[in-house]
Amino acid sequence: QVQLVESGGGLVQAGGSLRLSCRASGSIFSDVPMGWYRQAPGKQREFVARITSGGSTNYADSVKGRFTISRDNAKNTLYLQMNSLKPEDTAVYYCNRSPPIGVVYWGQGTQVTVSS
Repeated sequence: QVQLVESGGGLVQAGGSLRLSCRASGSIFSDVPMGWYRQAPGKQREFVARITSGGSTNYADSVKGRFTISRDNAKNTLYLQMNSLKPEDTAVYYCNRSPPIGVVYWGQGTQVTVSS
């Protein structure tokens, strides 16, 4: 059974940076396209970024140019480098396969709070 553990969130001022990590276990991580998602209070979970097993990336327009997704298949770990953070980036961030079709399991997520 897959397990996903997100970490690296915190409280940061606008303009600051954070690096999120997602440790995956129980699945063939290196063969699976992975993504970051976020859910703000009162809103639906939304797509943030995606990376294929070969390293191709896609980003939501709202984070393009500020966030960078990467992966280390040897460590079964997914990363999200977040720069120039804005208050509207405040959310709980999750990782999972991309697209999350049929996904029922989500990790606990990691809280990112950006103060203005």
